[in-house]
Amino acid sequence: MNPTYDLITIGRCSIDLYSQDLGAAFPQIRTFGAYLGGSPLNIAVGARRLGLRTALLTAVGPDPVGEFVLERLRREGVETRFIPVKPGTRTPAVLLGIEPPDRFPITFYRENAADIQLSIDDVAALPLAQTRAVQLSGAALAKEPSRSAIFYAAEEARALGLTVFLDLDFRADAWPDPRAYGLALRALLPLVDIAIGTEEEVNAAMLRRPEDVVIRHSQITAPEIRGNLAANIEALLARGLKALVVKRGAQGSAVYLPSGEVVVASGFPVEVVSILGAGDAFAAGFIYGYLQGWDWYQCARLGNACGAIVVGRIGCADFTPYLDEVLAFVEARGGF
Repeated sequence: MNPTYDLITIGRCSIDLYSQDLGAAFPQIRTFGAYLGGSPLNIAVGARRLGLRTALLTAVGPDPVGEFVLERLRREGVETRFIPVKPGTRTPAVLLGIEPPDRFPITFYRENAADIQLSIDDVAALPLAQTRAVQLSGAALAKEPSRSAIFYAAEEARALGLTVFLDLDFRADAWPDPRAYGLALRALLPLVDIAIGTEEEVNAAMLRRPEDVVIRHSQITAPEIRGNLAANIEALLARGLKALVVKRGAQGSAVYLPSGEVVVASGFPVEVVSILGAGDAFAAGFIYGYLQGWDWYQCARLGNACGAIVVGRIGCADFTPYLDEVLAFVEARGGF
């Protein structure tokens, strides 16, 4: 029997308010545009636009922002029937300034966030037996009951023989101590097939020593994470991953395998408008390729192309490419 879904993503959602005054410092912004946001949501939309049948498990509050998120997801063709409304909570919001090429001040409003209230029962209501893969988020491990819901989803998916993808998704301000992120993530990895993250996220996943957290500009919410990248990649692979995919922005990406093989896929030079959402677009492209049976290089190359397209735009989910567009983009730049 053919599964109903190719991919179910699990984790946070938000309304993203992006500055429409490109280059303006945050205090000078006059107008914002409203878009969809949140890493698992972005990946669900991105993968749907590429052609996968996707569903999202997140949660919204009983508020107009939640209605906005659900309606926009329906327009994209992402299944929303499993998304609960959590009484007494709020649907999160994100505000972003855009000062290319390297300043993108961002503020999260996640107090009393609905999606952190995702429960084991919410996961149990999913038709996991009717999908091919699930994608989980490291940020959802920061608090209960969402943390237990993610572990339960991974355990159930593994028991059903599904492919389990994990976006490392490290956000320092969500954790009381950055080392707590690594503890939770390392416990989850034996249930994961493919993990995707940046070099900093790889180091954060193996963080143990206080001296590897460097506070910059007195902003405790944005510390610099240090570590021995090669050793940390090896350590994460040793926990049972089939592959660890490391995103490197304009430099492309690399797929690390337990055998010691490294598959490197070059990036695509483009003019940067906003970097937010590029990593999620990469994940959507990579997952699409993997579920099509492509090899590691093709998966990473498609992911790179999706990310490159999005950095030339001013949003996340709403600006991810459709399959024809991204294939044309790759073909015009040397193909696979």
